[in-house]
Amino acid sequence: MNLEKSCSHFLTHHQSFTSTSPADDFQAMADWCRSNEAVHDRYGNGELVQAFEAKVSELLGFKKAKFCLTGVATQIVALRLACSIKSNDRVLTHPTSHLLLHENQNSLLYDWFKLVRVGSAYRPLSLDALQNYPDPVAAVIYELPLREIGGQLPAWEELEEIKAWARHNEVHLHMDGARLWEAAAGYGKSLEEVCDGFDSVYVSFYKGIGALAGAMLLGSENFIKRARVDMQRQGAVTFRHTPYVVSAAMQFDQRLEDIPKYFERAQGLFEILKQYPLLTPNPKQPQCNMLHLHMPATAANANAIRDAIAAEHKIWLFNGANDAALPDQSYFEWYVGDNLLSMDDAVLHLALKSLSDALKS
Repeated sequence: MNLEKSCSHFLTHHQSFTSTSPADDFQAMADWCRSNEAVHDRYGNGELVQAFEAKVSELLGFKKAKFCLTGVATQIVALRLACSIKSNDRVLTHPTSHLLLHENQNSLLYDWFKLVRVGSAYRPLSLDALQNYPDPVAAVIYELPLREIGGQLPAWEELEEIKAWARHNEVHLHMDGARLWEAAAGYGKSLEEVCDGFDSVYVSFYKGIGALAGAMLLGSENFIKRARVDMQRQGAVTFRHTPYVVSAAMQFDQRLEDIPKYFERAQGLFEILKQYPLLTPNPKQPQCNMLHLHMPATAANANAIRDAIAAEHKIWLFNGANDAALPDQSYFEWYVGDNLLSMDDAVLHLALKSLSDALKS
């Protein structure tokens, strides 16, 4: 039997990622459709899709929005369009951007635009890094929060300065907001306040919201009008958007209400971790409801420890460890979602003590 599926407790993410079945998900979607008299769209055109686009765009403070299936397609369209408008193909980005690490160098191979790494790979992209780049650029892509460095956020004051710099220099400022919902809770700001000053924003509905799939691009009316055409040209528009929009819309409001609770739970988690000195969180203090946890073990050994704890205690600690920069060190990503929100502290302590004891042996 798959060890993860045999577990009854999960320290990371939502129940929809770890515990529910397709039958559960589809039944909930069917019930929601009946209650809301949902009607299928055609290629993204229909009341269901347009109402959800309007809802999210108003919440984030934008004129228009376009729902699509993947974040990769959404951000490619946004950055290609920004470069076309500026007649410049350079886009500044943090060294850990999703576009650099997880998309098989698509922008480079297809010559869509030139991604230029600036700033430290271990800190949020700074105003100094942007100011010190010597050549004209079309756009900056800024991820909030930065997943690959433990969900770190720039200080609010610096983010506001970056927005002002982009506006002054007529640089298109695009947000990789796959986890925008979490960033807003971390800042203690409204979604509209965080988005204000960005020219375009991408959000994901399958990560923090827990939908089956789905993303949205937000911007000015003309920007989204042109983006709709580009998405169609590259085959990013399916005949039915309905199942993905329903999966997002049916839990959207509740997730937005719960994410501040996840952040509060993350703050408590950092206090609990002080009792387990072999487990080192990055960042040192919670900035949103995610973090990296570093351990004195190779990734292979950490995964073996995870499997042993899963077999003995039916607790799933994490999905996969990664080797860290220092030898014999590794880390894993921890997203604080509804699994941990509802977990009894006794189970949490059992999991952390089991992990810590295994690392000592």
